Parts: sequence; C-alpha cells; structure tokens
Amino acid sequence: PTRIYFISGSSFKQVSEAKVIEDRLYAAGISSLAGVDEAGRGACAGPLVVASVILRDPHADELVKVRDSKELSEKTREELFDVVTDAALSVSVVIISNEEIDARGVHAANLDGMRRAVQGLEVTPAYVLTDGYAIEGLALPNLAVWKGDQVVTCISAASIIAKVTRDRIMREMDMTYPQYGFISHKGYITKVHTEALRLSLIHISEPTRQAE
Repeated sequence: PTRIYFISGSSFKQVSEAKVIEDRLYAAGISSLAGVDEAGRGACAGPLVVASVILRDPHADELVKVRDSKELSEKTREELFDVVTDAALSVSVVIISNEEIDARGVHAANLDGMRRAVQGLEVTPAYVLTDGYAIEGLALPNLAVWKGDQVVTCISAASIIAKVTRDRIMREMDMTYPQYGFISHKGYITKVHTEALRLSLIHISEPTRQAE
C-alpha cells in the first residue's frame, strides 16, 4: 500500500507548495476529504464563520479558479461561492456570534466551530484538512496544513464559503448600523472603522456626563 509521510519544516513547505497533499491522500485510497477554514478571526466586529467542504473532485475544471479567498476580489468570491456549492458533495457552515467569542475567547470558539462544521457535514469525511490549526478533540484523522487555504483545494473552497457567508452578514449589519461602514471593511480594523468607534464612544459618554 502507498504510504503518506507528512513532515514539518522546509521539506513540508516544499510539499505544500507543490499542491500534492490531496493527491497523496487520494492515491492512498483515502477519500472523501473535508477542508475547513474560517473567516473573521481577526475582526473586531461581527461573527466568526467556519466552513467545511467536501468536493466531489478537487481537480474538476470548474474549480480551476478556486484559491485562498483573500487572493480573490469580492465579485469573484461571490461567483465561486455558487461554483463550490455546486461542485461539493457536502457543505457545512457554522456562525459563531460575537457573544460566544467574547465569552470563550476567539481561539476556543474557532476550534469548537471547526469541530461543529465537520460534524455538520452530511457525509462523514475519511480525512480532514485544516488551515493552520489542528482540530483538537475531533474523532477523525486530521492534519493542519501550513498555508492550507493556498495549497489545498478543499480548504480554499471552505475559505470562499466562509468569507462570502460572513461578508453577506456584514452587509446586512451595515444596513442596521451604517455609521460604522461595515459594507467596506467588514468589521476589520481600518482607519474609518477606528474613527467610527471613537465617535460612538463620545456619543455614549456624553449622556453619561450630562446625567452626572
């Protein structure tokens, strides 16, 4: 039988850059493969969204443009969202509220969201590939891949699903709270967002001072 060796350091970097991880697993007779990624981990507003995707065929022609969502324009991500959904055997999305993030911490909430996303798949994967973080406590074989959203197609697909889902949520939030500019920065820290937060704190503190 074919053996698969997953190594660390510079050698692992070379393997990752060759985009052969999925191929090695398939060659060993291991399928189906689930990719997992998140969006919103570095934001200061809005939810954390985790997606898990099992593709029917990561080499399908329609997936040739699929890559790390951060490398794609918003328009292209929206287009590929439907492409990935159609090409997937199963898709699972978990939306983690800001309240849960504040209560548990972003890392713990993220890991739990990754477990829930995999468990939510309609098909039980034979192997799980994640971007950067191993899923502790997952009762399935899994591997954290260095820059996984750039070198593993099913992780790239998950990154697109997570990013587009979160962006749509933030656009809806912008309709309720237009003063924060969520439609442009999606809850991440920018100069515009920082200034909006500063002004909101001034407006909150002024009635308090008046009451005193």
